[in-house]
Formats: sequence, C-alpha cells, structure tokens
Amino acid sequence: MSKIRLVIADDQTLMRDGLQTIINLEDDMEVVGLADNGEAALQLVRELRPDLVLMDVRMPIMDGIEATRLIVTELPETLIVVLTTFAEDQYIVDSLVNGAAGFLLKDMPADRIVQSIRDAMNGQLMMSGVIAGKLAARITALSSPPAKRSTSVKFKEGHTFTDREKQIIQLLIEGETNKEIAQTLFMSEGTVKNYVSIIYHKIGVNDRTKAILHLKDLME
Repeated sequence: MSKIRLVIADDQTLMRDGLQTIINLEDDMEVVGLADNGEAALQLVRELRPDLVLMDVRMPIMDGIEATRLIVTELPETLIVVLTTFAEDQYIVDSLVNGAAGFLLKDMPADRIVQSIRDAMNGQLMMSGVIAGKLAARITALSSPPAKRSTSVKFKEGHTFTDREKQIIQLLIEGETNKEIAQTLFMSEGTVKNYVSIIYHKIGVNDRTKAILHLKDLME
C-alpha cells in the first residue's frame, strides 16, 4: 500500500518538527517536505506533488490562505488541511472558499490530527467541533437579511460608483475602520482595502480624512 505523502508548512520550527515526528511514526504516512512560509510550500508542492499539505495560516512572505488558493488552482489534486491556532471566522471562511479540505486546530490531540489526515484523503471535509460551530454561525449570518445599507446614494455628475462601493463609502463616512467595514459587510479586510483604494483612485485622493470630506462634497 502506498503511503500518504505530506508537506508541512508552518513558521514554528517546533510545530513542524513535532508534526513530522508524529506523522512519520505512522505506517501509512510520510513527510516529504517542510516549509516555513506559504511561498516555500507552493514551491515544494510543485516539486514533490504530495497528496496533502498541512498548512498554517499566519506565515511570513505568503500566508497560508493565499498559498492554499494558489496550490488548489495550480495543482487541484493536492489536498490542503489548514492547521492553525486561530479559530477566527474569517480564516475559516477564507480557507474553505479557497479550496481547503479541512480546518483543524493545533491543540487537537495528535491521534485526531493523524486520523483527520486519513479522513481528508477519503474525501471527508475535516473540521473540529469549535470550527464547525463558528462556520455554522457565519453561514447563518450570511443567510440572514443583510443590514440595510443604502445603495441609492447619488453623486454629482461625472462620478460613478458600483453598489458595493456606495455601501463602503457610506460606512467610510460613518467613520468605520476597514476592519469594521469588513465585519459589517461580511468581507475580508483585504477586500475592503482593495475597494477603498479603488474609491480613492476614482476621486483622486489618497488620504482617508480628505477622501471622506471629498465624498461628502460629491453627494447630491
């Protein structure tokens, strides 16, 4: 029987080495590569073509969520199980949206992690109870009627914004931070930053305070 070939990506040496030791004790598994950041993990996957990657979220150079997206896009036959200390809603959603086959917490017992690897290889979506609860709560929130944010705000002639940009503009004017806007609109903070940059570009401003004043002035 062929072994399950794994790459472990984690910026903590103790975590990488500990997982490697635990996994290599299993007769049906072997660790074929170790990476300390997402970019290195991507390169290893390209070279080694492992069956599965245990992927940390917070890593330098490239984080685990972006590495997951790139690996799943380029090498969809490689499974990604995200392994992290942080049971934060946005990490869960971003990881799964980007194609992760599971999301496990680092404080799980070693035998549970090992069994989760086998289950993922058998096509089961792997998720701890804490993660499943948070995901269920997020799905409920997303399926509930969204907070009413007017997209009928009108601007003076010559300035056109999409409905999503109008929602973000309204929240900007209300004084919300990018993080607060992300939570209000169920978006990642990075996506909000991109929208804010587009808005700045459209009005020719690169300062938040000036942008808010300018946007207020543009409203009819």
